[in-house]
Amino acid sequence: MRGRCGRRLQTENLGSFALIYSAIVLSRLESLLFNSPTTKISFLLTVAPSTPYRSLSPFLDLRFEAEGRYLLSSASDASVAVYDVQRATDYDGSGLIAKHKPIVVVDKQHEQGHKYAISTAIWYPIDTGLFITGSYDHYINVWDTNTTQVAVNFKMPGKVHKTAMSPVATSHMLIAAGTEDVQVRLCDISSGAFAHTLSGHRDGVMSVEWSASSEWVLVTGGCDGAIRFWDIRRAGCFRVLDQSHSQLGRRPTLLARSVTNKSSAVKSSSVGPSSSAKGRPSHKKMGNGMSIKQSAIARQVRGAGKQRLHPGMLSSQDRATAHYGAVNGLKVTNDGMYLLSAGSDSRLRLWDIESGCNTLVNFETSRLQATKAIQLATSHDSKLVFAPCMSTTKAFDLWSGKTIMDLRGHYENVNCCLYSALDQELYTAGNDRKILVWSSSKVATEELEGRDGQPFAIDQDNWSD
Repeated sequence: MRGRCGRRLQTENLGSFALIYSAIVLSRLESLLFNSPTTKISFLLTVAPSTPYRSLSPFLDLRFEAEGRYLLSSASDASVAVYDVQRATDYDGSGLIAKHKPIVVVDKQHEQGHKYAISTAIWYPIDTGLFITGSYDHYINVWDTNTTQVAVNFKMPGKVHKTAMSPVATSHMLIAAGTEDVQVRLCDISSGAFAHTLSGHRDGVMSVEWSASSEWVLVTGGCDGAIRFWDIRRAGCFRVLDQSHSQLGRRPTLLARSVTNKSSAVKSSSVGPSSSAKGRPSHKKMGNGMSIKQSAIARQVRGAGKQRLHPGMLSSQDRATAHYGAVNGLKVTNDGMYLLSAGSDSRLRLWDIESGCNTLVNFETSRLQATKAIQLATSHDSKLVFAPCMSTTKAFDLWSGKTIMDLRGHYENVNCCLYSALDQELYTAGNDRKILVWSSSKVATEELEGRDGQPFAIDQDNWSD
């Protein structure tokens, strides 16, 4: 197996310790590229430390902007950096590893910088002019990328675990924030104030995710094990996922369902009564003088009235749980039809968003982190799921749950995964202060040589081969 050059991101000039560390990383890289028969790695991207290994600052979040060129990373040393992943600044190891220096760096030495770990960093969805950071110092900052100054900030009631902005929003500029507090807060960038709060969780909120199809629907996961769906235009959540409410596998497509409905309608009409007299329903009287049909309608009306009072809040389903532990990771598939969730119970679950059912896919996970939020990723066609499993990253088939690949390269726990649909590459980062880039071996070779003499098609999936 052969791979093309790797890349290293660095933040400042390396000392003697970092040079030794760089040599170790290089030898590790070569062993991964040429001696490992179990992984498909074309190149790696690492961050060389500027401090001794014992005081390294774990990476906690990775994000690409819409074009997939600028990488935003946050770390527990209260620093956030922006890298141009398409333009290397230097090469090392006989051209095997390319170095990328950050083009923007903000740390705790900045006059407006965060004081504690930056747990989440996201781009403003429209352009790269703004990015948002959330920290354990209870603040959410909105930064101007060009001036590296805070444009707006929000004081939160506790540590900020996760923030999110809707990628499809055209009517609002809201930041959804999950914190130690039980309430989810929506921060409005345009006004610089809280729009409103969402109440329902009984413990802190570790993960937030906007719908991929509606700018008004928000999904949150809490330390109480609950996953709640919110329509931010209404009070109260409208759905609480229940792990016992399940369906086997994916639901049929719209075309298959329409064909099934037509066939069932034809069948019922063919076996139904031929005369109108036979088809006329009988109105048997009950003890209270009301017919059975009228009684059924009354029950439906009463049930509908109860549901309208507060959907998902006053029913017995309000205390349903999606995991036996904190929900520390959420990811909506690119088609917006399914939701992936990760829990501190070391379980991955796949949910049908339309029905709210657990699809019962058995993902072959080992252990998931329980104390902090993790970042899940899916391939551009949503066929593969990438999840941090302690010091390894696993790639699962979405519908069988089988492990396709075990990506081993980090020395310590992996915290986040980020998939680049443009380059078909997976970015992983963790506690060892390294960012590794994983690419299909076919992408590495065929990008230069072409397949059967033809140019390489960049939008083809080679991971699941």
